[in-house]
Amino acid sequence: MSTVQEAGIRDWDFPRGVASIALMTGFAREHGVGAGRILQGSGVSERGLGDPDAQVDAQAELAVIRNLVRELGDRPNLGLEVGRRYRITTFGIFGFACVSSPTLGEAIAFALRYLELSFTFCIPVARWKPGEFVARIHDERVPGDVRRFLVERDVTAMFGMLNDLLGHRLDLVRAEFDFPAPPDAGLYDEIYGLRPEFERPHNLFGLDPAVLERPLPQANEHTWAMCLAQCRELVSRRRARTGIAAEVRELLVPRGGADGFAAPPGIDSVARDLNVSTRTLRRHLDAAGTGYRQLLDEVRRALAEEMLTATPLSVSDVAIRLGYAEASTFIHAFKRWTGTTPSTYRRALLTPPVR
Repeated sequence: MSTVQEAGIRDWDFPRGVASIALMTGFAREHGVGAGRILQGSGVSERGLGDPDAQVDAQAELAVIRNLVRELGDRPNLGLEVGRRYRITTFGIFGFACVSSPTLGEAIAFALRYLELSFTFCIPVARWKPGEFVARIHDERVPGDVRRFLVERDVTAMFGMLNDLLGHRLDLVRAEFDFPAPPDAGLYDEIYGLRPEFERPHNLFGLDPAVLERPLPQANEHTWAMCLAQCRELVSRRRARTGIAAEVRELLVPRGGADGFAAPPGIDSVARDLNVSTRTLRRHLDAAGTGYRQLLDEVRRALAEEMLTATPLSVSDVAIRLGYAEASTFIHAFKRWTGTTPSTYRRALLTPPVR
């Protein structure tokens, strides 16, 4: 007889903080790739990486991942190298809740229930059966061009988090991956403490179920209860952000995409399109932790970075397409978003990376 616990989400496309993007940007910088190249097309500015309350769509992190793989994908076991950088503290209040859980098993159950507070793209499902606890890591919905990187990164980050919870490396019973073995699997041995099997039907790792009953060294009932409440509130706010805020963002994107010439609709027009009053729309956006002006800035910034990196348009033409009456107003806004001018941003991305 086995018991299965699935994650609270079934897909990776959930909003998330920027700590993971900041971590990957730092890794890239250490290996000679500037932040501009890694953040290209993500809509995330280097300055924004320092905001602990910032929230982005999963597509923003996916853009950063693709940039990282493009720039550094020739490094063997890149996903392992990046994945081992994730520590319990990377996950903020989600990590603190896990740390303060009574036992490892309860920490895992909590993490699965609130998985949307993590940065994972691969979705784990836990199965308890006689003599073994198995975490199967589902990657079926992960884009193929970055699938191996994300399996390596996410599984390594999960394993590292378990180690942090216990205060020492966990002894695995087995580890399996569905892709071919690398030419040198030494880093797998170093991280996991055993040689995984490759080209298996599924990605998974197995533990002795007895370890799940171990009390965690930093367990604290009061802290755990407080963290649980904060996590519930954070999930509620993020889910709200994907509702009305996502609809508003969609309406703010020009119908012609980055080639659109029309000025963005005002909040009254957006409210009419959504069949609500302007006052109600403001209230819903406020409850979601955002506002019309903030969402308009997000859309304009993403389109500006796309046009500056993917088209030969002048700065003045980009300003016009974003609905600005004057280029100077756009330049001022772009500096506020990114900390640099549009021309400097474009030159930085055209400069070959230092290897």
